[in-house]
Amino acid sequence: MRKERVVVGLDVGTTKVVALVGNVVDGSIEVIGLGKAESHGLEKGVVVDIGRTVTSIRKAVEEAENMADVKIDSVYVGIAGKHITSINNSGTVSINRPDRIIAQDDVRRVVETAQAIQLPPESEMIHIIPRQYIVDGQDGITDPVGMTGTRLEVDVHIVTGAITAVRNLVRCVEELGIGIEQIVLEPLASSMAVLSSAEKELGVCLMDVGGGTTDISVFRGGDIWFSKVIPIAGEHITNDITVGLQTPIEEAELVKKTHGTALVDSVGEDEKIEVATIGGDEKKLVSKKKLAKIIEPRIEELLDLGLQEVEDAGYRDLIPAGLVLTGGTSLLNGIVEFASKRYDLPCRRGKIPHGIHGLRDIVESPIYATSIGLLRYAVEAKDFKKRGYGSKRRRTLISRLREWFDTFFRG
Repeated sequence: MRKERVVVGLDVGTTKVVALVGNVVDGSIEVIGLGKAESHGLEKGVVVDIGRTVTSIRKAVEEAENMADVKIDSVYVGIAGKHITSINNSGTVSINRPDRIIAQDDVRRVVETAQAIQLPPESEMIHIIPRQYIVDGQDGITDPVGMTGTRLEVDVHIVTGAITAVRNLVRCVEELGIGIEQIVLEPLASSMAVLSSAEKELGVCLMDVGGGTTDISVFRGGDIWFSKVIPIAGEHITNDITVGLQTPIEEAELVKKTHGTALVDSVGEDEKIEVATIGGDEKKLVSKKKLAKIIEPRIEELLDLGLQEVEDAGYRDLIPAGLVLTGGTSLLNGIVEFASKRYDLPCRRGKIPHGIHGLRDIVESPIYATSIGLLRYAVEAKDFKKRGYGSKRRRTLISRLREWFDTFFRG
């Protein structure tokens, strides 16, 4: 018998909101609905205007509902922003039962000990992600249930966020009567869309360069070891172009996408482009090399900052699989070649993996990496819980009443 269900990923970014509806059949995802809206009310990934953010989310959700012909009542929501921080910690418990066989309850206990840390009063936990389990000194274990031992340890990656930022995002979604299945760290979601299991095992750095923030994560041994969000991304390049070429912000964004490059040396001295002037309908000719000279230093600064965070955390020499770029800014011409040459690392642009069907031709762009990743996270959520993953779960009163009604009146 086919197992079929609908899941929804909601990516609330600084420059865009994307709602993606997936029909999951026996673990395979068919994208059946896409809604996209300009994002208003966020700065650097954080809600600063609830009303405008709700409006943006509503537009994206309604568009996705109409395309998929479904009613969206719960979503997996991505979260980023400069308020996100992460730490690594460990925990240990003894196995005292006579047979010494490790049970699921022991996994729960050891993860609880690892997450017992003192957080600042303004922060809350978003994820507790086990990196590995250790049984009587044997490390590298991904699932200890059923093994025999007297001592169980776990190394975890703990992701935290500012309480106000998390709750304001939650409020914006719940204002629409939509429940939240889970809040998911965006770098974690994006990794599930564009990284291979081999890259995660060997060691790789993922940079999701969006509009307002760049999400950085490092994977080794199959799991996330480091995550960081920096408040510099694509809109900063656009702002520099606006000033440098004295053109409106909308024109600067268009010029960046159509003529921009991260490689100054790839542009000829005599190449010209037309751009709009500020405060008028006239066009003017500007040098394409001048545009490249504006973009390249900003890309250099952005990537330098990201890899400096990785180096400061002690993981710079632990990413032999190199650097994977995704997000809208990764589409910039020459950025992969620039990064590979500058850092002497393998570098590629993240692509949507196999196993995604339906609207694949539309959503295979890196700008949908987080949304696709949220769908994949939803599919694997039960396995995550089994392994001890922790994540905040919130639902609206409407959603809780609906669950209660289904339980008691529909069997």
